[in-house]
Amino acid sequence: MILDATFCSQSGDFRNEILWCYRKWSVKQGQFVRNHDVIVFYSKSDQNIFNSLFIPVSEGTMKRWKGKKQQAVFKGGVRSATSIESEESKTPMPDWWDISIINPAAKERLGYPTQKPEALLERIIQASSNEGDIILDAYCGCGTTVSVAQKLNRQWIGIDITYQSISLILKRLEDSFGKDALTQVKLNGIPKDLESAKALATRQDDMPPARCRDRTRKEFEKWAVLSYTNNRATINQKKGSDKGIDGIYYFRSEKNETEKAVIQVKSGKVKSGDIRDLQGTMVLEGAEIGIFITLEEPTKDMRQTAKAAGIYQNKYMSHSCDKIAIVTIQEILEDKWQINRLGIPLGYEVLKSAEKQMETAVKQMELTVL
Repeated sequence: MILDATFCSQSGDFRNEILWCYRKWSVKQGQFVRNHDVIVFYSKSDQNIFNSLFIPVSEGTMKRWKGKKQQAVFKGGVRSATSIESEESKTPMPDWWDISIINPAAKERLGYPTQKPEALLERIIQASSNEGDIILDAYCGCGTTVSVAQKLNRQWIGIDITYQSISLILKRLEDSFGKDALTQVKLNGIPKDLESAKALATRQDDMPPARCRDRTRKEFEKWAVLSYTNNRATINQKKGSDKGIDGIYYFRSEKNETEKAVIQVKSGKVKSGDIRDLQGTMVLEGAEIGIFITLEEPTKDMRQTAKAAGIYQNKYMSHSCDKIAIVTIQEILEDKWQINRLGIPLGYEVLKSAEKQMETAVKQMELTVL
């Protein structure tokens, strides 16, 4: 009803209800197995783009066709049997689509709970747009629409409510299309200076005060952790007490075992006791390195306390680093501090790499955090 009111009242129209069918064997008592989702297809006007898609016919159907007459008479003359067989090997695509969900072991899977298969978005984008057209995904999540639009040489706009989603998409684009693709992306809603970083940390949303403060602080923490680690850290998703951990960065030890750096972010007043607390957290978590990210300038006592924690070194590092590093938001914004500056060896990236697909000619892309 909402879509009818939105589109049909503005010269648009409802075109199809499409059933996306897949095999899924999760069974709930008292109901049938759910093996499909519904996609609704609307157009903005009668002038909408629609590229007809076709699917191969079955082998049995082809055999029946071969048994029919070997020529057909049309207005322009007679076509050969070979021509008829070639054209009839495909049939127009119906409104039910048999596309598998993403296999848990597939390279494509990123661990995002609502991730859709790229094959599904390829079909939608190919049918409804041409190269160079603009694709909008207002809830872009892990960026399947964005990635497919990039591959198909479409311009695109992606919008999401969390920086973590935008970070995941940036990492996905880098893995799939190379670092040069990121130079073409225009980011909105992301802190670009100290004032906008402070605004993110203290932003007031339209919700009860306590919940509002928790949400805005968490988004600030995610942005700080992922910006500092170049989108290569895990985010602590626990609600409420996070036990002093906002992010974790995994790296390789001298024995080729997994070691970790714990990351803590503070947006308020800071003191030397915060560094001692981080040191205690490192002990509890078995972390070799602690990183303290602060919006405010650290005190002299804080820096001295951090230095007293000692030095970390292993054979894969080009140089040693402090066991506890204090990093300011201003330094992150000025690109003076990135985790690779510590000389930490190769990280075990938690955002699964997608196979690099193609170089792209798309010139303008946009990601927005609301």
